[in-house]
Amino acid sequence: MSDEVLEGKLFATFEKHGEFFNIQRSCLNLDLNKNPSEEEDRKEIFLFKRLSGILDEYQEQSYLLDPYLEAMVEPVVDCLRSHAKASIFNNQRGSPDRVERLATLLYSYVKCRGYKTIIRFFPHEIADLSIALDFVLLPHGLICDPAQWALRYVVLIWLSLICMIPFDLAQFDEVDQDGHTAVAIETTAKGFLGRAGLEREGAALLLSRLYTRQDTVKLFRPFLEWSQARLETGNTDVIAVRLIRWLLDVFNVISQVIGLLQAICEVAKSGSVEQLHQTSTHLFDVARTIDKSQTLSSNTAVRKYKVKLLSRIAIRLLPAGLPFGRRKGRLLTGKETADDVSAPKFDMEVPAEVEDVLEHLFAALQDKVRLLSLMLRIEGLIYTNVQDTVVRWSAAKGIARISDRLPPDFSDQILETILGLFSIHAVVAASLYDLPAIAESTWHGACLACAELARRGLVAPARLSELIEWLSKALYFDLRKGAHSIGSNVRDAAAYVNLAQRLTAVALYDREIHIRRAASAAFQEHVGRNNLFPHGIDVLGKTDFYAVSIRRNAFLTAAPQVAQHREYRAFLLNHILDVTTRLLDSIDMSDLHGGLLALSEIAIAYSKSDDHGSQEARMREIFRCLARIPFDILVGSRNAIVTAAACRLISITLTLPDVLPESTSIPQWNGIVDYGLKHRLPLVQEAAAGAIRSLSRIVDCSNTVKRLVLLPLLLPLLTTVQQSLGTLLGTVDYSTYNNALPEAITCVLEFVNPSTPPKLNIEARRNCYTAISCIISATSADIPNFLSAEVIVSMLESLLKGLGDYSTDQRGDVGSWIRVASIRSLTNAIEDLMRNARTIPEFHTYLPPSLFHSAISGILKQGVERLDNVRQEAGECFLRILSLPLPDVENATRWQLPGSSLLKSLFGR
Repeated sequence: MSDEVLEGKLFATFEKHGEFFNIQRSCLNLDLNKNPSEEEDRKEIFLFKRLSGILDEYQEQSYLLDPYLEAMVEPVVDCLRSHAKASIFNNQRGSPDRVERLATLLYSYVKCRGYKTIIRFFPHEIADLSIALDFVLLPHGLICDPAQWALRYVVLIWLSLICMIPFDLAQFDEVDQDGHTAVAIETTAKGFLGRAGLEREGAALLLSRLYTRQDTVKLFRPFLEWSQARLETGNTDVIAVRLIRWLLDVFNVISQVIGLLQAICEVAKSGSVEQLHQTSTHLFDVARTIDKSQTLSSNTAVRKYKVKLLSRIAIRLLPAGLPFGRRKGRLLTGKETADDVSAPKFDMEVPAEVEDVLEHLFAALQDKVRLLSLMLRIEGLIYTNVQDTVVRWSAAKGIARISDRLPPDFSDQILETILGLFSIHAVVAASLYDLPAIAESTWHGACLACAELARRGLVAPARLSELIEWLSKALYFDLRKGAHSIGSNVRDAAAYVNLAQRLTAVALYDREIHIRRAASAAFQEHVGRNNLFPHGIDVLGKTDFYAVSIRRNAFLTAAPQVAQHREYRAFLLNHILDVTTRLLDSIDMSDLHGGLLALSEIAIAYSKSDDHGSQEARMREIFRCLARIPFDILVGSRNAIVTAAACRLISITLTLPDVLPESTSIPQWNGIVDYGLKHRLPLVQEAAAGAIRSLSRIVDCSNTVKRLVLLPLLLPLLTTVQQSLGTLLGTVDYSTYNNALPEAITCVLEFVNPSTPPKLNIEARRNCYTAISCIISATSADIPNFLSAEVIVSMLESLLKGLGDYSTDQRGDVGSWIRVASIRSLTNAIEDLMRNARTIPEFHTYLPPSLFHSAISGILKQGVERLDNVRQEAGECFLRILSLPLPDVENATRWQLPGSSLLKSLFGR
């Protein structure tokens, strides 16, 4: 998921209801039986998109629409109902586009507020049954159009509502056709069960409402038998049939199986207890058939509905509302006694089927199956492992709901079993970070189950300490698996339950946005329910949902604010050291990288402190930490991020004693920087160049610069040296020491000339063009003492020539890299020269007006190039130049752009 989430606007009411109703009214006035013209069609599409856009704005606060829902939904449904009657009685097919948009608007309501809320505003009189059913059964009606999925969905849920009216369906049957209406509804719904879309959900809902009616309950058993037959068709040996045909068949079968399982689960939830007892054997057979089929059991949705079905069967087999004496929402103060928490004894015989279901749900908590990959190979199929959160969460909710109907002793045994899941893999692991990757699914399922049990008040006080101990470990579950980490789902589930300091640390410092939000929500729940967290309201205001949504804000703004409270400060620091960066105690590259970055930031903080006396000692102490890392790791070929972090640490902490060979604590630091300069990645090259910049401020680096300038001549084939040279020469600080400035300028000017040997690659030339403006900027405070007018003019002319580079290779127009770099460098150089014009004698010789106007013309020419990035860069740089004041010299109008007043008014400058 993207971490840079912008804070959206919070609404207090449905502010746009006036605009919404006006647009909807104009849409409903359209004639559904007349096809629109092209112009009308475009306008109508725009209007309906506007309606959908307004609804999307309120998606997160859809409850604000509730006072207006009746006025919003009923006119649309009435319009659709009138169209259905016209289609049936007048044989009018209607406009496909207009009907589709109307049905899609109804679906938008359902998407925004949920079908259970929206369906209340559908008409549900007895006469509506024949209208809705006949409309669906029209042989050539719009509902048969493949594009009309929204129309089919809203009509199916409309039928499901009508089926709940307590009237006998037999009164709609023709003479000598008993049961025809019920069979027609059932046949229609079955036909949509195989659709992989919303029609399947609507059909499943319709069937469940049909089978729970008193007059049609007898149809449920035949439906189960039909479902059993369909399930058995999915139990096919995949190697025994041709692959492509098998894949197509399996897709169709699985889609239908998901639909029928949805219908069965709804019946298991809403049907009578008597109906469920009568069909429980058939329902268990359905689950067993799925287990026998590798094809079906490899599908996530099928496994989820199987778990849901078993859970609902077990719940309905147990009596509800028994007096177990549990106290919901109790406040634990640590002073409870046995009398306070004891419950009355209640003997109850738990059905064996319930125990079997619980065993199955415990296994589902660790859901990790072998999924058939749709990759073709002559030898057969390839299997891959997948883990599915929805299955584990469904199992967790099922276990908690079953436990709520069991005696306390039995539910305590369930919690003990769940806590045992944490220790399955922890026994063989030295620490949390040594757990095997397979432990992720087990810990995740266990956390979800604990959360659901705790939410229902099913955790005995005696179990709380053990539960919190395991959940505290789960908050830091983060395992390396190849090039990435796993365990974010475990931390998310653990945050569902846990306590103050740990919750605050996770809400501020976890790298995943959903985990930070979950921890923040858990903290808020505890503050609101028990008010035992120190500074709870204040900390909550600093770690709310929006404060932790953006990682940079959580790390750099919210965390220091929370650390102002002494109760949290030490824990947050320890969390950064032990978890977030996991310092230098191992050879894991991510740990080393995090530790070096943390040391760099600490050094920056020391450099900004007022204690200048101890500043050098602190810097040297941090600099010495590099000695704890083996040199071969710092310069390893695959350790680019560590090398870059080490060079950055050197650039920040380098001091004069460590530069001198006789007093340095790390003699090999020069080797690290040299290796970084020759590295192939620009990230490492830039970090190493930063270290040379720091060195150039401490001592004269002329010899180092001269040596590096000669490298491309000695090693012309080493492209990495060529690329890093421009970065280095543009980074060196020439204001404190000379640092071979003439040699650097000569080198840069020679290398930007494509005809000068040795011929550099395009990346190296680009970096040298960038270095030109960097050199001017580094000396801009006193340009006449560093650079002559002739040198400045030659540098600007080289940049002008760069605007005409249209080199190409197999990568395309690589000359655009040169042109963009020239645009930026020209703009930066002009800004530096014009801002310091007063200190530059004979300014017109440094920046001749003709050269200035030629530069502007060249930049404007790039503003009409075919490449977007070149045009954008040219436009932005031109606006920067346009905003500059005229130089503070005589006859300054010579540098004024023709028509500058008009240009400034056009661009708002």
